[in-house]
Amino acid sequence: MSTVLFWFRGDLRLHDQPALRAACTSGARYVVPVYCHADYDEPTPWGFTRVGRHRRAVLAAALRDVDGQLARLGSRLLQCRGAACTTLPALARAVGATAVVCEEIAAPQEQAEVEALRNAGLRVHTLWQNSLLEPGDLPWAVHALPGTFTPFRQEVERLGVKPPVPLKLPARIMPWPPGVDVPPSLCCTSAADSVERRPQDMRSSFPYGTPAFDGGETAGLAHLTQYLARKLPHSYKRTRNALTGVDYSSKWSPWLATGALSARRIMAELRQFEATNGANDGSYWLWFELLWRDYFRFLHLQHGRRLYRAGGLVEHPKGRHNAKAFERWCQACTGEPLVDAAMRELQATGYLSNRLRQVVASYLVHELGGDWRAGAAWFEAQLVDYDVYNNQGNWLYIAGRGTDPRGGRRFNIQKQLSQYDAEGQYLRLWGTP
Repeated sequence: MSTVLFWFRGDLRLHDQPALRAACTSGARYVVPVYCHADYDEPTPWGFTRVGRHRRAVLAAALRDVDGQLARLGSRLLQCRGAACTTLPALARAVGATAVVCEEIAAPQEQAEVEALRNAGLRVHTLWQNSLLEPGDLPWAVHALPGTFTPFRQEVERLGVKPPVPLKLPARIMPWPPGVDVPPSLCCTSAADSVERRPQDMRSSFPYGTPAFDGGETAGLAHLTQYLARKLPHSYKRTRNALTGVDYSSKWSPWLATGALSARRIMAELRQFEATNGANDGSYWLWFELLWRDYFRFLHLQHGRRLYRAGGLVEHPKGRHNAKAFERWCQACTGEPLVDAAMRELQATGYLSNRLRQVVASYLVHELGGDWRAGAAWFEAQLVDYDVYNNQGNWLYIAGRGTDPRGGRRFNIQKQLSQYDAEGQYLRLWGTP
């Protein structure tokens, strides 16, 4: 084959990119890197668009960074307008490609995209590369994954399963084919075309758009370096349940979500940090939570579409969705001060602490009678660190429709307030627009 398309999906980086390496060593003379912008205004079944302005802005930054890095290597990123199932076959015809190389994503919509490309006559080679651990290195086949996280973690740790060594930045990338004439109807300048420009709310715990919190790979790697240099892993477990601030948690999640940072790169540098500065329960807890991230990914390999049913993995029927209460929850009008403050922060910034995500999810499902799938869709639209695996896994966990046998998590709001905002700092910060 002379030309292949490399399709960037949830992996907007050049470091630790096995799929990109596969494209460049496939025997093809030319590689065309491409990203497909689907319809961001596509409506969800719950009455709002699927991708909101915060996610669009972070995505635009990540794509700008990828394009700049490709340019330094003598290539460039083509950004196409429209769903991959229509744009990639048309692009393949225009550049004379018959094959696509991309990351494997084990979620229903993403699986359907690949199947549609194959049905259109393209050969699609997918590689799994988004987890910390390789599925094939686990002590079980994925269909025999333990039903809960704790035995999964314990066995991984007992056997000393380690992540693969992350790949370095490529020294070169195969060039574009000469004389390419891409139809103008396929092209768009960038994700920024559809980003509404607003000043960043500086109350944000992740003030994207500022230099330190730019959404691209370059800023993500710089953030990782400074986080370790300041020895913040040592205090992570103690501070991780705080509600606001830029340093209480690692803030790796937005870069992990777009793929601008590799979990394997993070873990390799964290292990080096521990070798130099010593390990403690804080640095261990970062490993612990990266394992949770993996577990949600492997659950998708195990259960697939079942994770997206109304009942999830359990058989008991779900209650009727309270649409009016759900709307009040989205708009921060429930009358519960902590919940409304958190939902106001989410709307204003696209970010929310892990503790508050659990609180507001519990309130929607267990107090307001909202459908957990509606809450998951709202988070998908709003969060700058939306990740299909984590989002689905965490909502199933709160709603009691995943693998956990305890039947969900119901949080006592007053207890959460007294434990995590006893002085009222968070309510003062976000109690009003």
